[in-house]
Amino acid sequence: MRSQHKKKVILDDTLKQKLLVWGASHEHCIWLDSNDFEQNHSNFKAVLAVDAFTSIRTDDFDAFSKLEEYQSTTKDWLFGYLTYDLKNDLERLSSNNHDGLHFPELYFFQPKKVLLFSHNEVEFHYLNMVSDEIEEDWVTITEMVLHTESNETTSSPVKIHLRTSKDSYFSKLSAMLEHIEKGNIYEANFCQEFFAEGVQLDPVETFRHLNELSKPPFATFLKMEHWYAMSASPERYIKKTGREVISQPIKGTAKRLQDPDQDKKMAEHLVANEKERSENIMITDLVRNDLSRMAVKASVIVEELCKVYSFEQVHHLISTIRCELRPEVSVVDVLKNTFPMGSMTGAPKISAMKIIESLEDSKRGLYSGAVGYFSPSNDCDFNVIIRSILYNEQNKYVSFSVGGAITANSIPEQEYEECLIKAKAMREVLEKDSSQ
Repeated sequence: MRSQHKKKVILDDTLKQKLLVWGASHEHCIWLDSNDFEQNHSNFKAVLAVDAFTSIRTDDFDAFSKLEEYQSTTKDWLFGYLTYDLKNDLERLSSNNHDGLHFPELYFFQPKKVLLFSHNEVEFHYLNMVSDEIEEDWVTITEMVLHTESNETTSSPVKIHLRTSKDSYFSKLSAMLEHIEKGNIYEANFCQEFFAEGVQLDPVETFRHLNELSKPPFATFLKMEHWYAMSASPERYIKKTGREVISQPIKGTAKRLQDPDQDKKMAEHLVANEKERSENIMITDLVRNDLSRMAVKASVIVEELCKVYSFEQVHHLISTIRCELRPEVSVVDVLKNTFPMGSMTGAPKISAMKIIESLEDSKRGLYSGAVGYFSPSNDCDFNVIIRSILYNEQNKYVSFSVGGAITANSIPEQEYEECLIKAKAMREVLEKDSSQ
């Protein structure tokens, strides 16, 4: 059982930084920040969960069944992640590419302490065993003295390497286009990894820099033991509220421009671009198909199709698909029926995943997986882990991956340029951190 307590509070940048520093002092911590983005369907401005009371950590074998048992038995707040490679639990697939990060495939924890932030209030949901710590924790957080500069000893030079060379990228893209030409797939999300070894990062500062550059609606700081994710994700994977489920895939990208008129034209060009729209529409159809497996008949609706949303670095086309669940469908079933998300796989999904595995050089792991939570009322909300820096503190390996949708109309040079645009913020953050 949990004790609940409310306080009036203004969630400004200073308080956010204090919450993040305090949260990261625990072995398990997840911070979710909407950055006040004007986004429909959001319940909270920000959420902080810390200090595991119980947890589940597993490889891909029977992972969703184990998660179902854990979630249905616990019936409480659970926070954690699903890696892309849980696809192997759902289909006859494998993941044999290079893995420098070694994240467990699935990791969730039941936090002792949850803080939910709305417009002018914070709700504390503390397990009864620690409910007497609410006031003490709040004093610790609010009276914290922040250092304006991170300790120089916590950062080391970061030399970014490409797992896939530029020549190899074009060769692999050519092979993928052949698959499309033969009709094996219509679309696939092809990704490449940027990495560095022997790195000592300050994860809190790294996340802060990344979030300042991107200000996304699904920003995430995750710490699970020595595994970290610092995410500037703009994309929601899936959300369940009662019997309603929504999914909001992103497909279609254009860079932001400094001149307002030119930037507006760029957004208009994105909406009118047949290739970008076709990418989005194909994935929207895939998501509709995934949702229809568990939806009340005729309840799957496309609420928004190819709507432009503008972020700090890029414009994106986002579609919103909604359905009503059949009564017997559990919250974990919602994930099983839709994972991995169509925006990070392709169509048809299974064929695309097989081809992705054969052509990519790195195991995706948490990249193109999801981070989020289950609520005590069996609801959930998960993002898509893109625009994210992943870090294994134990083996000092840091990585970020980027990719894009490949269709018959793809121009390899433009696809490569899109990857570099998406990589810009992560690269800038790591190289900036290394120079402190």
